[in-house]
Amino acid sequence: MTPQHIQSSALIGSEWRALASTFDVVNPTTGVVVAHVADCGVAEAVDAANAAVAAFDRWRRTTAYERATLLRRWNDLILAHQDEVAWLMVSEMGKPIAESRGEVRYAAAFVEFYAEEATRVHGESLPSQFVHKRLFVNRKPVGPAYAITPWNFPAAMVTRKAAPALAAGCTIILKPAEQTPLTALRLAELWLEAGGPSGTMQVLPCADPVPVSRVLIGDTRIRKLTFTGSTEVGKLLYAQGAPTMKRLSLELGGHAPFIVFEDADVESAVREVAASKFRNAGQTCVCTNRVYVHERVHDEFVARFTDVVRALRVGDPMQEATQIGPLVDAAALQKVQEHVADATAKGARVVLGGSSPSGTFYAPTILSGVSRGMRILEEETFGPVAPILRFSDEAEVIAEANSAPVGLAAYLWTRDLSRAFRVSEALDFGIVGVNDGVPSTAQAPFGGVKHSGIGREGGRWGIEEYLDVQYVSMGIAPQA
Repeated sequence: MTPQHIQSSALIGSEWRALASTFDVVNPTTGVVVAHVADCGVAEAVDAANAAVAAFDRWRRTTAYERATLLRRWNDLILAHQDEVAWLMVSEMGKPIAESRGEVRYAAAFVEFYAEEATRVHGESLPSQFVHKRLFVNRKPVGPAYAITPWNFPAAMVTRKAAPALAAGCTIILKPAEQTPLTALRLAELWLEAGGPSGTMQVLPCADPVPVSRVLIGDTRIRKLTFTGSTEVGKLLYAQGAPTMKRLSLELGGHAPFIVFEDADVESAVREVAASKFRNAGQTCVCTNRVYVHERVHDEFVARFTDVVRALRVGDPMQEATQIGPLVDAAALQKVQEHVADATAKGARVVLGGSSPSGTFYAPTILSGVSRGMRILEEETFGPVAPILRFSDEAEVIAEANSAPVGLAAYLWTRDLSRAFRVSEALDFGIVGVNDGVPSTAQAPFGGVKHSGIGREGGRWGIEEYLDVQYVSMGIAPQA
């Protein structure tokens, strides 16, 4: 469903502010400009910070049940407008419409979960060794938060950050990716329609995030910084948050291995690898980037995998049957092309695909004969390319999987229960899918180790990132 009106102004307080300075949001499928969006800068960041601080003083004093009621209304509105929000995502970044609709439901699931979790922020009482003391632990909202969200999940990354923040009693300022501000703006409209108070959620779209981020990260009143994006940018933000001692959540890059052992049900393993690799055209941080297949089933796996990948439908993401849409922009396409060219120059073989039919589309691709020293094993491709490597030894493949400096998600396929426990425990990753290529869900923790970031989103762990712990020791007068 095409929206009757596309919101393109910044949301500051509860005011939709149009600006003289704008930037274009371009449909990656057609190259057509979808909207001219307000381009925020220093002045808007200062106004948003002031509004967030003022709103926090009021919002933190509302009851958990009041916040939960508003979140439930927001959830209902998101679901009621899921076709419209999905259309915006397709238009901004090319995710196929059926997959976009699924993301809207996933995004709403975070709102629904944290509506319930708001009322479960419990305090504790501790036993004291002194008869005249009572010991208590309270959990309090951290404060106003600044959230920077990526383009690849324009709806889910907004709600995965905003819903727990709002549930905890924090206010939040969103800086969506410059490719995908329209989805965030629409979700904010729905928050206001649900009754969300002025200043509790604000959206600052901008073509250049540096001026806005410099203001908000440098403001001591903004107590929390949450970011999803590349490891390189995450490290810069980590350093920038230090002078004001920001509470940080950083969900950064990945390079996920998928290990298929010799006891695999090959047909099922192929299905899970394809689901992991090719959703959103390979443009997710948990897509498998390395497929390790045991030598006993390697050839059968490649043959079956090729049949499945060949059948994927590439085309107009507005069509229900489309499974693979375009890459988000020309830079993304160039990176994929460079990775494949580097691999083939160093001895890899293109089993399927390996070309760009038009625009920023790239054909689903399978590479075999991949080996160390190729860029595709050292950098996150973020595209529909599956490199397959042969292995023979369990300990060796675990070492290979763990060799990357990042540790977000990993996968394995085995019917051996002992191996499932042994290998999942040995993998140095924050998320492990065993016989499951798509493990993410709202009630579970999402995040990585090593250079994949700090903190967790989702589940009860997600709301804890927005809560401070306060210990109260109370002396009482003895009984007369």
